[in-house]
Amino acid sequence: MVKIAITGNIAAGKSEVEKILIAQGFDVYDTDIFTHKILASSSEIKDAFKEYDILENGEISRKKLGRLVFNNIKLKQKLENLIHPEIREIIKNIQSEKPVFISVPLLYEAQMEDLFDYTIFVSANENIRLERLIKRNNFSREEALLRIKVQQKESEKISKSDFVILNNGNLEILEKNVKEILARLKIPY
Repeated sequence: MVKIAITGNIAAGKSEVEKILIAQGFDVYDTDIFTHKILASSSEIKDAFKEYDILENGEISRKKLGRLVFNNIKLKQKLENLIHPEIREIIKNIQSEKPVFISVPLLYEAQMEDLFDYTIFVSANENIRLERLIKRNNFSREEALLRIKVQQKESEKISKSDFVILNNGNLEILEKNVKEILARLKIPY
């Protein structure tokens, strides 16, 4: 089985690449969804952050937790140290007879690249990602910049990736770029 990681910094267009692959009939998994499920059920995370205001109606509020960890690198690392091992296990257990694509936004930060045969990095100019993030998440400019700045630089990740998709254009161009990579991977679509 071939496992292919889709990664990229925030608001680069990973979700759009996922939609294109799903439309082509591929199995696509999103580790953000795994993370949301872990957060919804993790008493360990609740306990680890009990001294902070992260709950809403007795459940972990992703918004409150996000605001907390993106303003404190040590707390961000604490959270990631709890979540990443669980994500790693989920990825290891994914089985399929056909190629599988798995979106892992923090692939390199979490050092999970060893779980994949290939890596596709989705890239977009920072100003475009900033605009997308403000629009998509209704963030202030400062909050969006904070999310962008805590991530490893794109150039470092690109140098480690097998394929790069530049996503500064429209969906038609993005789809063409995805299909070119599938052809290079010799995966029929």
